[in-house]
Amino acid sequence: MDRDQQSAGVDSSYAWLRLVASLLLATIGGVGIWSSVVVLPAVQAEFAVARSSASIPYTATLIGFATGGILMGRLADRFGIVVPIIIGACALGAGYVGASMATTLWQFTIAQCVLVGLLGSSATFGPLVADVSYWFVRRRGTAIGICASGNYLAGTIWPPFIQHFVESVGWRQTYAVVGIVCVVTMLPLALALRRRPPHQQGIRQPSTPADLGRRERERVFAPQTLQALLVLAGISCCVAMSMPQVHIVAYCGDLGYGVARGAEMLSIMLGTGVISRLGSGWISDRIGGLRTLLLGSVLQCLTLMLYIPFNGLMSLYVVSALFGLSQGGIVPSYAMIIREYLPPQEAGARVGMVLMSTIVGMALGGWLTGVIFDVTGSYQVAFLHGILWNLLNLAIALWLLFKQRARFAPA
Repeated sequence: MDRDQQSAGVDSSYAWLRLVASLLLATIGGVGIWSSVVVLPAVQAEFAVARSSASIPYTATLIGFATGGILMGRLADRFGIVVPIIIGACALGAGYVGASMATTLWQFTIAQCVLVGLLGSSATFGPLVADVSYWFVRRRGTAIGICASGNYLAGTIWPPFIQHFVESVGWRQTYAVVGIVCVVTMLPLALALRRRPPHQQGIRQPSTPADLGRRERERVFAPQTLQALLVLAGISCCVAMSMPQVHIVAYCGDLGYGVARGAEMLSIMLGTGVISRLGSGWISDRIGGLRTLLLGSVLQCLTLMLYIPFNGLMSLYVVSALFGLSQGGIVPSYAMIIREYLPPQEAGARVGMVLMSTIVGMALGGWLTGVIFDVTGSYQVAFLHGILWNLLNLAIALWLLFKQRARFAPA
């Protein structure tokens, strides 16, 4: 690493402090993905609507989150990460306070979609992951994995907190408190990210030691081709991923184990997913993003297959833990690939676009699984459907890896 890079703070103690602040921001801002799920029964009772109608705010939030990832990524590319974080903090505050005063379900839905999803939580995932990647060379994959874990940590920490206060003081007061907490915690943390990344300071962006040279790597794939393939890969892996994540609770209910058991399995899945994201970051520092994607895709496919023959209570706990360990590292590997093969000044928007595709995949997969269940009366065909999508993801990873090897194969 040259002196300019050292003076910029790359791989320094400042970079690690910045990573801690980013992880906290991702964990706090990630509340937007989970809150509407927790308050769904209370909102349904409040507005006297059907369960399908009460589920609309969650879907709208995902749509806003997916779209906002690109918008916030572009803002980060142009102005630095602090701008989207400040916008996100203020939007989350306004969104939760506004939703707490909603008099109709549609007002609640608009607040969730536009303020909480589009302008709020979206700033604390893709843009933060891209920003963190600028500050590390030797441990870039590890740093990306840690930051990306914030989304899962939010899913572990926020739901019990929200549920406790919903039962104690009601969902409206809880939402107002969540909005205030987001503003008073996220704005000070944003100050820790004021320093612009090296490439925005006019300092050459370094590559990881295991990487090929920057110019050579950027010639391996046509940027738009790689972007399109990663978007398709993001959709396909998350259609497969959504089957256990979205339907494990209902699946356990159908098997007679009760929804509480399914909720425990989901919690275990998310917890081991954090371990997977951290571990995959360490692995990607050693074998690169493409091989990490391939490894994660193979493991996810294998563990998804285990759901078909094993449906006993204890076996489902074990398989769910294994599934979390296998799938958690796939999404961060996309950010690593983008940083390895595409220009750094475009990372915010490109990472945001790929992560948007993963949200689309989760939403699409959750819906398709429900449709398949309604038609067949069983989740067995739905598992097979998820495996087919996983095989598409695996095929994309293999093609990219073979093309990369062919490009640099000795003549």
